[in-house]
Amino acid sequence: MAEADIDDLIEIIEKDSNIEDIPSTLPMMPVRDVVVFTDMLLPLFVGREKSIKAVEKCVETDRYMFLSAQKDSEVEKPGADDVYQIGTIGRIQKMIKLPDGRIKALVQGIAKAKILEFVKKRTFFKVEIELLADRDPDELNIEDEALMRNVKEASEKLLALKGELSGDVGDLLSHIEAPGKLADLVASNLNLKVEDAQVLLETTDACERLKKVNDLLARELDLSTVQAKIQTDVKDEISKNQRDYYLREQVKAIHRELGESDDKLAEIDEFKRKIKKCKMPPDCEEETKKQLKRLEQMHSDSSEASVVRTYLDCIVSLPWNKSTKDFLNIQKSKEVLDQNHFGLDKVKERILEYLSVRKLNPKKKGQIICFVGPPGVGKTSLGKAIAKAMKRKFHRVSLGGIRDEAEIRGHRRTYIGSMPGRILQGLRQCGTNNPVFMLDEIDKLGSDFRGDPSSALLEALDPEQNFDFSDHYLNMPFDLSNVLFILTANISDTIPSALLDRMEVIRISGYTRQEKKVIAQTHLLPRKLKENGLIRRSIQISSGAMEQIIAEYTLEAGLRGLERKLDAVCRKIARKIAEGKKGKFSITKQNLAKYLGPPQFVSELDQEESQVGLATGLAWTEVGGEQLYIEVALYNGKGDLMVTGQIGEVMQESARAALTYTKAHAKLYDIDKEEIDANDIHIHVPAGAIPKDGPSAGIAITTALISAFTHRKVDHKVGMTGEISLRGRVLPIGGLKEKALGALRAGIEHIIIPEKNRKDLYDMPAVIKKKMKFTCVKDVQEVLDIALEKKAPKKSKKAKAS
Repeated sequence: MAEADIDDLIEIIEKDSNIEDIPSTLPMMPVRDVVVFTDMLLPLFVGREKSIKAVEKCVETDRYMFLSAQKDSEVEKPGADDVYQIGTIGRIQKMIKLPDGRIKALVQGIAKAKILEFVKKRTFFKVEIELLADRDPDELNIEDEALMRNVKEASEKLLALKGELSGDVGDLLSHIEAPGKLADLVASNLNLKVEDAQVLLETTDACERLKKVNDLLARELDLSTVQAKIQTDVKDEISKNQRDYYLREQVKAIHRELGESDDKLAEIDEFKRKIKKCKMPPDCEEETKKQLKRLEQMHSDSSEASVVRTYLDCIVSLPWNKSTKDFLNIQKSKEVLDQNHFGLDKVKERILEYLSVRKLNPKKKGQIICFVGPPGVGKTSLGKAIAKAMKRKFHRVSLGGIRDEAEIRGHRRTYIGSMPGRILQGLRQCGTNNPVFMLDEIDKLGSDFRGDPSSALLEALDPEQNFDFSDHYLNMPFDLSNVLFILTANISDTIPSALLDRMEVIRISGYTRQEKKVIAQTHLLPRKLKENGLIRRSIQISSGAMEQIIAEYTLEAGLRGLERKLDAVCRKIARKIAEGKKGKFSITKQNLAKYLGPPQFVSELDQEESQVGLATGLAWTEVGGEQLYIEVALYNGKGDLMVTGQIGEVMQESARAALTYTKAHAKLYDIDKEEIDANDIHIHVPAGAIPKDGPSAGIAITTALISAFTHRKVDHKVGMTGEISLRGRVLPIGGLKEKALGALRAGIEHIIIPEKNRKDLYDMPAVIKKKMKFTCVKDVQEVLDIALEKKAPKKSKKAKAS
């Protein structure tokens, strides 16, 4: 309709075309994306070679040609099966050849026809056709007239919505009296799919075709109505925004006239900028904007405004979407770890494995690693080294003595002075959401009426849950899955089992004397010289003096005592230099006592020679492995058993089991039963002020008992650890590496261990296995064959105290 003059179109519709002059064989042109209806006037751009030749042939003759819609518009060279069989005979009114070789033709639809046969296909399509006549009713009934009126009114409404309604269009619609012509006119101006338009073209019943057009017109009218409403809403929203902007400017002007400061407005704008910059999850952003709106409506000096302001400060300062890029060069990371720590090969290997996995799979969730070991072995400094190797931020939180659950999860905002928990505070200080986060002293958590902090940690330390960790103060989920949590503990026994299950425990047993010597010379001494203002060439500690400091002035698994002793030496030299003394100060074994005094740890007298009733056990404590002397004395009595030395229930049961075994196997070891019944037995473990317990002293107690009854000495160079059963089986124990290190420090050369602990020798340091002999046993008799002297002196009738 837009391409033709309205008056010409009215003349075309009113004029009855003479279809008798149309030949039965016509050139055929496939058309794309359009179905040509009768009385329809439209321009066509012809570019395909066959179509151009068909148009030229048509113009040379009578200007009639057959137009058929193409089934698939993507097909460039359609065949007989690619076009619909029913189409429209068109007449070319005008034709113009364009400079690019195409043809622009103005075509008018004349009549519908059906293809009977393709006469020519090579240069252009030529088809034999059969005319199809519409079945118009002789007289219109009331229903047909109502349908026509409805179609005309709906057409006018549609054109009005689109802003295309004019008086000429109304005249055009009013001049049409035939249902078929009205259906074709309306259908030609609707944006119909080719399939829907073809269905209309193939419907020869005029009234039926008009009904289908009415349905399609109603749907198009609904779509246009919704489209018009959307456009109106958009305009209204733009107008509302302009109105809001104008009102805000007025409010600002009113505040200025009242002399009120612009600080609050600047604060609100700053919060908006920070909220946008945070890139927090949509739900969290919505809640934050809600709180900001509350703040905007409050008086700036009110107490509630201060609470909301502090809350918003906390939210916008959290690293919602800010992280550091991991440095995943494995070789360089190994160099960083070796530079900061000597030994600890197993720990370093595990860290490098983690970095390797992160390099191959960056989306892997954060790990929960727990370092368990005595004080001073480098657990905290190892966490710092990991952060340095990965180029991540490092944050440490000490959990020792914490009893309040709110320290982990935060306080609710209803309380005065409420704040987020330690975890979110740490992330806030780091400024990134993927730091190395160390939770120190996890084994020293407490609990009381204020809650259980260890239970609150379950969510934070579970990789399957911590992606939406909920803090009571924040009251919205925060993702902790990118954080590398590292926990430290002296012992794992006091860590709740549910919490321990979420960790990967790596045990750091301690250092040998040789490792301590290397660490002291390469790490500790240079640091102490720098802290005390000394230079390297002003002091020299000989190798022998360093070994003596380690052996006789410290007795520990870690390095803190050694560090204090080196600090003491450096302080005394610093004082001499400050007093004006010059020269190089040399510390040797001969003059070491002048700086540190007499040796503090010497071998006990009991250890200098083998004795009856004295066995050396091995214990595993929070500060590492230690030797545990078991003394047994017999005196006249009634066979009663007394155990002293702050012994726990487990060790008391071991003592009773050892006595039962001794009585049951008295004949095997040539022990007179009357002697057992005639003497009371006193078992004592020295250092009575220190509580002692654990299931590993069974074979040591048994050895000391049988030694006392048989008067056979126990080899003082043999240490032993293992529990016993009533049948004499030696049961496995834990902490073998720590106990072996403690035995090595004490000068023990031979250790008896349970057979089931043979697997633990695989991870034993080579220097320990080189200096010590390990014997694995299954039965107590094997222990006695090794620990007791071969021949016992002649027994006396009355036992003497050992």
